[in-house]
Amino acid sequence: MSILQLCNVSKSFGDGKSRNDVLDTVNLTVEQGEFIAIVGFSGSGKSTLISLLCGLTQPDNGQVFFKGKEITKPDPALGVVFQNYSLMPWLSVRDNVALAVDSIHKDKSASERSGIVEHYITMVGLAHATDRKPAELSGGMRQRVSVARALAMQPDVLLLDEPLSALDALTRAKLQDELAAICEQEKKTIILITNDVDEAILLADRIIPLTPGPKATLGKSFDVKLARPRERTEMNADDAFIALRARVTEYLMDLGAARNSDADPGIVLPNVVPITRKPQAENLPAAYARKAQSAIEKGYVEFFEVKKIYPTPKGPLTVVDGFDLKMKQGEFISIIGHSGCGKSTVLSMVAGLNPISSGGIILDGREISGAGPDRAVVFQAPSLMPWLTARENVALGVDRVYPDASPSERKDIVEYYLHRVGLGDAMHRLANDLSNGMKQRVGIARAFALSPKLLLLDEPFGMLDSLTRWELQEVLMDVWKRTKVTAICVTHDVDEAILLADRVVMMSNGPNAKIGNIMEVDLPRPRSRKSLLSHPDYYAYRSELLEFLEAYEGGANPSAEQLTSIQEKRSERINRQTSSRIAAAE
Repeated sequence: MSILQLCNVSKSFGDGKSRNDVLDTVNLTVEQGEFIAIVGFSGSGKSTLISLLCGLTQPDNGQVFFKGKEITKPDPALGVVFQNYSLMPWLSVRDNVALAVDSIHKDKSASERSGIVEHYITMVGLAHATDRKPAELSGGMRQRVSVARALAMQPDVLLLDEPLSALDALTRAKLQDELAAICEQEKKTIILITNDVDEAILLADRIIPLTPGPKATLGKSFDVKLARPRERTEMNADDAFIALRARVTEYLMDLGAARNSDADPGIVLPNVVPITRKPQAENLPAAYARKAQSAIEKGYVEFFEVKKIYPTPKGPLTVVDGFDLKMKQGEFISIIGHSGCGKSTVLSMVAGLNPISSGGIILDGREISGAGPDRAVVFQAPSLMPWLTARENVALGVDRVYPDASPSERKDIVEYYLHRVGLGDAMHRLANDLSNGMKQRVGIARAFALSPKLLLLDEPFGMLDSLTRWELQEVLMDVWKRTKVTAICVTHDVDEAILLADRVVMMSNGPNAKIGNIMEVDLPRPRSRKSLLSHPDYYAYRSELLEFLEAYEGGANPSAEQLTSIQEKRSERINRQTSSRIAAAE
């Protein structure tokens, strides 16, 4: 029996030249008790769709029906959890939930309403925090309050508008598991808006992509026929999960590629290389030729017993305790671990932005003692000058790094990289007018344009939705394969770590964090997400990282048995890879 329907729904905003056609001819039928995940790109109209479903917005054309009646205004039977928490900051957890319960369940007694409030607060794991104000809660706890409030209204349909997208990866994973358990217990009809394919597969009965805007509409539907409860580590070895994940991912990537197909493919620019390598092509800007030299290859970057100690009122706190690593020139390293394990601290020390307490870091034969133009950093937020254009933001660094280069040489460098990251048509737009994804592209272009000896990436795509992140990972790989600059990337994304790296460095929990494991990624380059999904060893690498992170989850110290299990599975994978190579050679 269908409970919710959209029939030929279209929605636009604005008039004339400023008109934005957001949704076009959207049709959807939701069965009672069904869990649907709608996956789409930023700006494709996902939140507009939720507003239409809950009656906050009316369609320009078409109709939205709930239990056979047209929706013309908000209805308490349609509960909504938004991306932002929308809590009353002066009220406690209990009072925030009670506000909704008292408004909706006026026909119930005070004791009944109080029982409903306590029941749902306990369900989301906040019984210990009922008297706290929102300012005293973490982001994950505040989102739990929002979920409890929506459930306490006891709606027939629960609409979730990217409720977990603003949270860190560990908190997001925990809340996904809790949400899955709640859904099993409540048995409600649910529509989840998300940009995370893994989240959609973990929770939903059906996944429906929303095509890129403008005039977005619903695309192909994918049934999720995986037994519940679903456990993410076990699913990683499930052939049905792997096949479904590949189909959904490829479909979305094809949608994204079609959206970007208008980019000019005929731009011919010099095949520049980083300053740490001799030029291999002709007609390069002379500035590169004058700087491109280094005799060191194997011990190009070396960390020796690197420690970071912070003074605290309770005494010295050792955050990083003996970080030892050697990198070859042109190697790409990913560093992964839970929050507080010192990943970004290591990166800030090698960048020269954070003094080393003891030990040392060598780059190209010289000890690092401070920040310098031989290291370029791409942060989570790109820190652009908002009053300058994209081109001027990149040129700002290039003009300083190459003071002896001619204006035309500097122009070649700046515009080459802006074209490479897909901003050829937007380079003259002010940074303030760019989307978050476009700003991050400028940050990547700026870092490569400096031709650093070492490229440092501190969760560069952490603030972006997962689909935009895929696009920029491909951009980063495309630019990197032309330069082979030595690089270190801090990330919390398992798939990103494997896609980018030659080796993945796994950090143990902090304080006193150390390297817990190093995994060599023996996958062919150049890499793309599509090619990895079909590679026979990809999910073995993914499983190793997931098991490592699970062993250290929640601040735990893994047992010897857990670490031995990880090592045994690694040995099996390496033996399998070796046998495959021998068979191929014969």
